[in-house]
Amino acid sequence: MNTSMTINATAAWLLALYVAVAEKRGVDPKRLQGTTQNDILKEYLSRGTYIFPPQHSIRLITDMIAYTVKHIPKWNPTNICSYHLQEAGATPMQELAYSLCNAMAYLDAVQASGQVPREDFPQVFGRLSFFVNAGVRFIEEICKMRAFVKMWEELGRSRYGVTDEKMLRFRYGVQVNSLGLAALQPENNIQRIVLEMLAVVLSKDARARAVQLPAWNEALGLPRPWDQQWSLRIQQVLAYETDLLEYDDILNGSPVIEAKMKALVAAAQAEIETVQKMGGSVGAVEYMKQKLVESNAARVRAIEAGEIKVVGVNCFSETEESPLTSGRDEGILKVDESAEREQIERLKKFRAARDSAKVEAALKNLSEAASQGQNIMPPSIAAAHAGVTTGEWANVLRKVFGEYRAPTGVSGVRLSEVGGDIETTRRKVQAFQEKTGEKLRILVGKPGLDGHSNGAEQIAVRARDVGMEVIYQGIRLTPEQIVEAALQEGVHIIGLSILSGSHLALIPEVLRLMKAKGLQKVPVIAGGIIPDSDQKTLLQQGVARVYTPKDFELNAMMEEIVEIATENVKREE
Repeated sequence: MNTSMTINATAAWLLALYVAVAEKRGVDPKRLQGTTQNDILKEYLSRGTYIFPPQHSIRLITDMIAYTVKHIPKWNPTNICSYHLQEAGATPMQELAYSLCNAMAYLDAVQASGQVPREDFPQVFGRLSFFVNAGVRFIEEICKMRAFVKMWEELGRSRYGVTDEKMLRFRYGVQVNSLGLAALQPENNIQRIVLEMLAVVLSKDARARAVQLPAWNEALGLPRPWDQQWSLRIQQVLAYETDLLEYDDILNGSPVIEAKMKALVAAAQAEIETVQKMGGSVGAVEYMKQKLVESNAARVRAIEAGEIKVVGVNCFSETEESPLTSGRDEGILKVDESAEREQIERLKKFRAARDSAKVEAALKNLSEAASQGQNIMPPSIAAAHAGVTTGEWANVLRKVFGEYRAPTGVSGVRLSEVGGDIETTRRKVQAFQEKTGEKLRILVGKPGLDGHSNGAEQIAVRARDVGMEVIYQGIRLTPEQIVEAALQEGVHIIGLSILSGSHLALIPEVLRLMKAKGLQKVPVIAGGIIPDSDQKTLLQQGVARVYTPKDFELNAMMEEIVEIATENVKREE
């Protein structure tokens, strides 16, 4: 069995649990096959599921790589993810450059640790795999994948001295682009998904080893089992009904493909050199994050201006009612809220039944290993056998390593455009200041565990660009932290961004705390993947406005935000 784990900050612990289960069942860990994502640098840049500071996080990755090479040789300990970089706005050049820089950071750390003998290092290089994205610009994506293959092999040969052809292979899986999925006319997402999949399987010399496809309705909410089946069947039709897999690479020798690939390689190599001069990925986290926010801001503005065409969104937008979304379930999966309560009860029973003395001893050994620089895997596996929980494992390392807040990438980004709707909004912001004697202050908050920050970042960038004062403290804030910041900053409006599906739990809690602090008159707006029925509930509870992916015109949103704040001031007069 081959098991894939989409896990990062606690990847060492998840692997330890897996090894412990194998050992309890009499399975030699050397037989285990699978992949842990375990790419923490991209978490600082995009998705946000990090806990510890960079140097300690990379130490955990180094320990995992060194341990698996010796004890679990069929395991892929780290899966370098350019996928999330594209979801955060990366151009193909940035996707190439930043993911390869991240790979170099891990490989260099393993070399520097001295845990792997030089003769075994090709195995380290060969066990790193990649998780890549594919957008709808079909030709460019094909060329990007061919560039990845070329650059990875050259990196292995020139920087790390790898000569084994098998170890030099660029092994990657792909999920095609979710950022480009539209909430308006979402049925069009099917053809987008098909074209994006074709881009990573057409070129045999750069073909994905594994493909996973999003569902057509992910911009609306969680996909149902039938929606997921549809995505699976797309892959199966291509693999079993077409003749695509019967031929060698049909793109070899194309001057167009070769020229585009070389241009991407040259541009990516130049950006890699820029990052390396800053000390590599760790030293350049803030630089890379800002570049991603800038690229995404440029993409959003191009869609608004019609420079990038999105069928059903900013062109060909006339439509008939879709039978796919008109049912009682709104075309998405609704999660049973009892699942959380049941899991909490199972956890309580598990803790009550274990040997607390063994747990305490295991946690003590884990803390000592972390403090003394020992490989983290053996004490983690012992802790798994003792019945330690994920939270307990992470809290021990928090005490040793501390916690980290990654840069938001927002502060240095401005669009600085003039004319049109944005000038109208700027004048309204200025009028607000002249009327109140204060600059319009908006707090953009990301409550809960949701690390998907693209929307919040773009709102913060555009709000600042139209003249508002923006308070944005990044991801994973508690409702208490958001309300306290609103109180201290004296904001005129609060914007909450939630894409985790927890909006009906978190937003009412923010409203409750605001009332307790005397802030109930400050208007609250919300944004995220929020179904229509939930939007109505939030509006009834006092939210002033709810935005979803259907609201793609940021200038129009900014104008509404100014109007909401202005009307609120008038009511207070």
